[in-house]
Amino acid sequence: MNRLIIVGAGAFGREVLDWALAVPVEKRDWMVAGFLDDRANILDGKNIPCPVLGSPETYRPQATDRFVCAIGDPGVKLRYCNMMEAKGAVFTTVVHPSVVIGSNTTIAPGSILCPGVVVTNSVKIGRHVILNFHATIGHDSILGNGCTLSPHASVSGWCALGEGVVMGCSAVIIPKISVADYTVVGAGSAVMRNTATYSTVIGVPAVQISRKEPEHG
Repeated sequence: MNRLIIVGAGAFGREVLDWALAVPVEKRDWMVAGFLDDRANILDGKNIPCPVLGSPETYRPQATDRFVCAIGDPGVKLRYCNMMEAKGAVFTTVVHPSVVIGSNTTIAPGSILCPGVVVTNSVKIGRHVILNFHATIGHDSILGNGCTLSPHASVSGWCALGEGVVMGCSAVIIPKISVADYTVVGAGSAVMRNTATYSTVIGVPAVQISRKEPEHG
């Protein structure tokens, strides 16, 4: 039996532990072993049954280890995941039993699908994507690596989300829209036109309020 290790022991990491433990034993090839986090005492007083096993920077992946990353910020998440994969880490998926997944849909390793998520037909979900509870993805849409969708976010059909897109709670993207890399969509916003890279958009319809230059190195 493999060992599931959750990278990040913060609030969302504790939620992911619950969702992982809810997966029936016969539908997974791992048991939950614990967390990786720089903050060794982060679980103190939380009554959590799994320990912090070490730091992501120093932990050496073992052959039976399987990982998911419970960090919402896409830049931080992908940095940790890339670092660990360079050390040989193997990522898996955590899919809560209540999730609905349509036919011809693919989900890359490292993704986390929380309770109530609905993913319809012919969707492609990249690596290390987080779909928080009751998020929905319409048919023929593509989500790039590292996207994070907050609770009740909704992506309509034929949409394309680039790498590291963040959607706030109850944000909506109408059909056939392209959301560029590292766009942040504010909570409750409705995206009705294509976005620019590294932009923040808010409102109904969503308008760009800021844009930052990508970080290099």
